[in-house]
Amino acid sequence: MADKADKKQDELQPIIVKKVKKGGGGHHGGAWKVAYADFVTAMMAFFLLLWLLNVTTDEQKMGIADYFDPNPKIAESKSGAGGVMGGLTISPDGAMVRDTQPISTPAETDPALRPGADPSQMEEEKLREELRAREEESFKQAEAEIKSAMQATPELQDLAKNVMMDMTPEGLRIQIVDQEGKPMFPSGSAEMYDRTKNLMAQVAKVIIPMPNEISIRGHTDSSPYNAGANYTNWELSSDRANASRRVVQSAGLPAKRINNVVGKADTDHLVGDKPGDAKNRRVSIILLRKELTVQEGANRSTQAVKSQTVQEKRLYQKSSGSVDFP
Repeated sequence: MADKADKKQDELQPIIVKKVKKGGGGHHGGAWKVAYADFVTAMMAFFLLLWLLNVTTDEQKMGIADYFDPNPKIAESKSGAGGVMGGLTISPDGAMVRDTQPISTPAETDPALRPGADPSQMEEEKLREELRAREEESFKQAEAEIKSAMQATPELQDLAKNVMMDMTPEGLRIQIVDQEGKPMFPSGSAEMYDRTKNLMAQVAKVIIPMPNEISIRGHTDSSPYNAGANYTNWELSSDRANASRRVVQSAGLPAKRINNVVGKADTDHLVGDKPGDAKNRRVSIILLRKELTVQEGANRSTQAVKSQTVQEKRLYQKSSGSVDFP
């Protein structure tokens, strides 16, 4: 009976079914994306670091390292004056970037070793500078000798004010100028006084041993001739320059050393604000720099070759016949 009662009781008990809700799958499923994004960012930063290390110089790397150094060294104020063995740095006081003197490479100190430099061209430039320096010394020596020769000659001592010497881009310029009461030529004439001839001869003696060519230029003031005159300041300045050429040649200067003889009239005053000043009446003898005359000679040679080529083309033109002859 008991078994039947228990069986009946079991049949009467309700069956309970539990439903389990599955949730949160969306939250746990997106966590890997955050981790992957962090990984990609880290890799990008890593490759960027590798690129920066490849393109930066050692000095830049050292500067970056010092910038991020939490304990930067503070330089003492001993730059360039810290004793006999003091440093040579000229950097301002502050964070010490380097504690050694930068070493310059030969390419930085020698222009001939710079990338793309032509050694032959650099050697030629050095040679030109050396010749230019030697020429400057010879010009200074010539100036001193002219002054000494004038002081040694009693009749020329009074003409010291009539001689002016200076350095110009063309070379050493020796100017023999008129002074009030001490003209070098009679008014309106190209016949120089004896004292002027002696002075020209002394100048010629100094410049004869030198290799430079010379340029002789005559200048006048702005005092005009009478209206309708056939003889003007142009003719006068040219004649005075030519008279000076004859004197220096008579003193022994070879004719091949004379580069040009020019009459400038009143176009190049020495005292520009006083056109009638006596100093504007002068003769200039210029010792020309060698590089100018060499360049001028090269230009002349090139022009002569071009002219000869053009002439040959004109002389040797083929005819249009069936048989061509030169």
